[in-house]
Amino acid sequence: MSIKQRTLQSSCTVSGVGLHTGKTVNLTFHPAPENHGFKFRRIDLPEQPVIEADVDNVTDTARGTTLEKNGGRVSTVEHALAALMGCDLDNVLMDIDGPEVPIIDGSAWPFVQALEAVGFVEQEAERYYFELKENLSYEDPVKKVEMLAVPQDEFRVTVMVDYNSEILGTQHASMYKIDEFKENIARCRTFVFIHELEALLQHNLIKGGDLDNAIVLVDRELPAEKLDHLRKVFNKPNVEVKGRGVLNNTQLHFYNEPARHKLLDIVGDLALVGVHMKVHILAARPGHAGNVDFARKLKALVKKERSKKTEVNYDPQAPAIFDVREIMKILPHRQPFLMVDKITEISETHVVGVKNITMTEFWTQGHFPDEPIMPGVLLVEAMAQTGGVLCLKTVPDPENYQTYFLKMEGVKFKQKVVPGDSCVFKLELIDPIRRGLCHMKGTTYVNNKVVAEADMLAQIVKVRGIEKKEAQPAGV
Repeated sequence: MSIKQRTLQSSCTVSGVGLHTGKTVNLTFHPAPENHGFKFRRIDLPEQPVIEADVDNVTDTARGTTLEKNGGRVSTVEHALAALMGCDLDNVLMDIDGPEVPIIDGSAWPFVQALEAVGFVEQEAERYYFELKENLSYEDPVKKVEMLAVPQDEFRVTVMVDYNSEILGTQHASMYKIDEFKENIARCRTFVFIHELEALLQHNLIKGGDLDNAIVLVDRELPAEKLDHLRKVFNKPNVEVKGRGVLNNTQLHFYNEPARHKLLDIVGDLALVGVHMKVHILAARPGHAGNVDFARKLKALVKKERSKKTEVNYDPQAPAIFDVREIMKILPHRQPFLMVDKITEISETHVVGVKNITMTEFWTQGHFPDEPIMPGVLLVEAMAQTGGVLCLKTVPDPENYQTYFLKMEGVKFKQKVVPGDSCVFKLELIDPIRRGLCHMKGTTYVNNKVVAEADMLAQIVKVRGIEKKEAQPAGV
């Protein structure tokens, strides 16, 4: 039975302070289109860079998992991502107005509550599951981390923690399926030993730390001056510990709450693989560094598995939804610079166009004339024009608008295009169109093989009368 992708019914916001920065930050979860995945957007930065929740974007795992791309950086993402996975979601855009996800109480529970309050909606596209075929292992002998993935028909996690501490001891935790996350895992808070807390304070870190957002384990007697210092730092006059145990005698949600929190972190960090998985993860003494390294190994298997499948099957002979005459009513381009012959698919989030390459193209006489090759810049232009159709179909009177391309990234050419080839251009929205800005992923196929690709940012601009005729729309 196929499972459909899921997103949110509406937006919701969680606010709090960042654990290490101490600054108030707002994290807003938005519904996102099919195949969007989980992405962060730094709305406090000038260009509002988008950072995919992808293991390839991890730059730091020292005190949480940090993602960085396009000049944007977001830290301690693991609890929010764990909540998204725990709610069985696929596509969510997260707007954040600071560099760090709010710590709240140190668990995933506040995020789960906010997400459940707005509800979920099923989408049309089917969800892809990665099914592991053979065991995959990982070991860090220095940190004594061991991880093993074995084939399973559910996403299952088993964790063992042992930090050589009499207070913590050896603990185990298990989650047999993702449905158990909300009740058994989401509430479990992060924990820290008192000696680690002291070191962080000495380095002016955890500025947003509070005794309410972590379990502080005390594995040695604390002198009076240490307690006084903690009272001043946290502005808590009643900080105390009776012997060895938990600071302020915090009531644990579960006897093995630390182990369950490590399981929570694994769920969040493995969300960076980018797909739902049918696999059993067994982890001993896990941490963010090991989780991320293991996620990279899993993503490599996912990439290898998906590359074997021919998921693309575009027919250049498919009937036109818009022929060239209808395209010219939308786009201002004309021969010889109109690079799209027809549109064969279009929706709110994607468009597919076709161009048949012939020996009569204007560039054949001068671009490798003895062996004509379509210039790469014209392939990008053709993708841009196809994307322009998608952009302009969002306005009621497209003849009064233009699309101007502002930025392109990740441009790649993988195979030459020559006369006789039929190019299929697919453009998909990376983010919902906001304030006239269209962020798209463009891919060119020949015989269902990728020959070129690029990420494009375009702006829809209204023009008037004679100004429209004089304007020079930038396809690229």
